[in-house]
Parts: sequence; C-alpha cells; structure tokens
Amino acid sequence: MLFIKKAAETSIKTDSVREDVAKIIESVRCRGDQALLELIARYDGVAVSDLRVPPEEIKKAYSQVDEKTVVYLQLAASRIKSFAEKQVECLLPLAYESSPGVVLGHRLIPVSSCGAYVPGGRYPLPSSALMSIIPARVAGVKRIAACSPPSKAFAGIHPAVLVAMDIAGADEVYCMGGAQAVAAYACGTLSVPRVDMIVGPGNMYVTEAKRQVSGNVGIDILAGPSEVLIIADEGADPSTVACDLLAQCEHDPTARGILVTTSSKLAAQVLESIYIEGSSLETGEAALKAWEENGQVILVDSLAEAVAVSDQYAPEHLELQTRTNDEIINELHNYGSLFIGENAPVAFGDYISGTNHILPTMSCSRFSSGVWAGMFIKVASFQKLTGEGAASLAEACSHLAGVEGLKAHQRSADRRRRK
Repeated sequence: MLFIKKAAETSIKTDSVREDVAKIIESVRCRGDQALLELIARYDGVAVSDLRVPPEEIKKAYSQVDEKTVVYLQLAASRIKSFAEKQVECLLPLAYESSPGVVLGHRLIPVSSCGAYVPGGRYPLPSSALMSIIPARVAGVKRIAACSPPSKAFAGIHPAVLVAMDIAGADEVYCMGGAQAVAAYACGTLSVPRVDMIVGPGNMYVTEAKRQVSGNVGIDILAGPSEVLIIADEGADPSTVACDLLAQCEHDPTARGILVTTSSKLAAQVLESIYIEGSSLETGEAALKAWEENGQVILVDSLAEAVAVSDQYAPEHLELQTRTNDEIINELHNYGSLFIGENAPVAFGDYISGTNHILPTMSCSRFSSGVWAGMFIKVASFQKLTGEGAASLAEACSHLAGVEGLKAHQRSADRRRRK
C-alpha cells in the first residue's frame, strides 16, 4: 500500500465543544423556552417569536418553492417510503412453542415519539428531512417532530425544508437548531414536548449534544465528517472518479474523499482531473480546499488489498468502479452504504434512489447501521407458560438461581414447581 496523496494532519479540540454543549443543555433544561429563544438569537442571528411553526406558514412555503422542486421532493419521498416499507416487511413478529407448554416470541413495537433534526448550514437540506422523517412514519411512530435552524434570508426555516417536512409527514415543526434543539428534544420545554428518540445529522455541536443526552433519549448515530471511499481499477473513468470525490468534498471543509486504486496511471489522472473538474464548479473552491486538506489517494497491488484497506477505513459511502465489482462485493463488510458500478454515484443515494443517506461515519460502520425503518421499532420478547410448561422448567431455574445466591428467584421458581 502506497500513499500517493495523504490527508493533512489536523486536530480538532473537543474539550471546548464538550463544555459549551454541556452549558447549553443545562441552560435549556433549567430555563426551557426562554433559553432556546436566546440561544437561537445568539447562534443563528434570527429573533424567533414562536418555536413551533404554524400550519399556515408551512402551507405558504409551497408558494415559495418552484413547482419542479416540489414534484421531485415528492418523487424522492415516494422512493424512500417504498424502500422503508420493504425493510419493514423483513421484520416479523415471532411466537413458537419451544417445549410443551412454553411459548416464546417477540412483538414489534414502534417507539412512541421521535424528533428529526434537519441541519441548516450553508445550504438548505430538504433531503435530510425526507430521510429522517419517512422511515419513522413507515415504522409506525405516532408522534414525529421535526426541527431545523432558521435561515436569515427567510427569518425562519427555509421553505424547501418546510415543504420536505410536510411531504414526509411531520406532525410538528419547530424553528430551532444546534445543540439547543437536541436539548429541547431530550429534556422537553413548555413549547417542545420531549421525544423518545432523536435522529438526523448535524455539526460537531449537534453530535456532541446527542452524545451527552444519549441514555435519557435514544439516538440514531454519532455522525462525523461525511466521507466516500472509491475502489477503482484501470478501467475506471478518471473524470468520473474525480467528480464523485469532489461531490463528497463539497459537503463541508472536513469532508473526506478517498481513492483506493490498483492503477498508478488512474491515480495520476484523477489527481489532475480533480482540479479540472473543480475549476468549473461554483462550489469548487470549497470542495478543492476539503480535498487538499482531507483527500487521500492510495495505490494497492490488488483488489483484494483494496478490499482490506476499505474494510479498515469502514467508510460511510463506498463506491465500486472496477471491472469485477460483483466478485468483490461479498468480501466487503464495513460500509454505511454501497454504490456498485460507475452508474451508481453517492449523489443518487443522497437524494433519489430510495436508500437512506443518514449513515455511520468515523469507521462506525464496523458495528452500526444507518437510519432505517427498523431503527424506530423495538423488538420486545415475551413468554407464556402453562402449568405443565412451568413445572418442566422450575427445577432447573431454581437450581441456577441458587447457584447465584438469589433466594427470592429460587422461591419464585419453586412455587411454580409445586403447582
């Protein structure tokens, strides 16, 4: 393995972020709505009078968004919903008689409420509204809240985001963002009832807030900088590879694009194409800066080595642009979402194919999944025993309870034996 291009060594100071977020959470916990309004004014530069967005403002948003955007958001929503429904079909309740008179099983129970966090930042992200709300709706969550920070241009949530929240099926919409929004979801305020689960990506402050409230409320994942790893051989088109790397890098300054290739020629061509493609993009300056600071090009001797490198990185997005994609798919184990072939860019997964784009980063795909319908469904076991079934298990249960010294457990089992 040879690094043709390495990422710059940078360090992020997390101590100050951790402390700032802890103060924000405590402020919202103690002072509720008043703290929220003050924090929104401080960090977003917008004076919000009401946290909850009224239905008439959501309806008005449709007139502020061009018709084609609405049509395509509806198309994306239908595809995301279809995929989520197919995922739910894979989940089945269970009941079986494990021995005479002993029935075991599980029930599938949706969480009662969730809060979807839709980032603001440099651009509106209506796609993230669809990705976080629709799977919850398909899973059967009864109450779905959605929030996003205010846009200065609209003195409220961006209209495209409001439209997406409405199309996705949010029950409540709140104009709030940052760590303070996570705190409101977790602690509850007069205007924002607390939720059971928080989902959706965000910046380092949002991620840190989710980490700190986790345990009091469920969370999806702790998301870090967005990333793509592309495995390519000599048959890949260098300009296409370069374009896909830049598409990831334009997300934010910390985004990472990684090329792992068996071809030194392709590596050189991609390095050249990156700047050709970037020079013609409106977002090229920001994308190229992220590439220069975080981008990597790794030369390997074989696709088997490329697979090993990829599994070690465990990327959020993994693209395969080789002549033998189907032969290596089953050897790959660590990725958030897989994009197979030159006709399957990450951009499709971000918007329109139907899979979810809220995915594990920072190598967390080694042990976790992205947002999907099953994330909102609890699998709760049950058992039902007849007298005969209880008697058949009582002696063994009593003995094991005695080994552990739990005498009340032992007595509880013994009484079923006598019955």
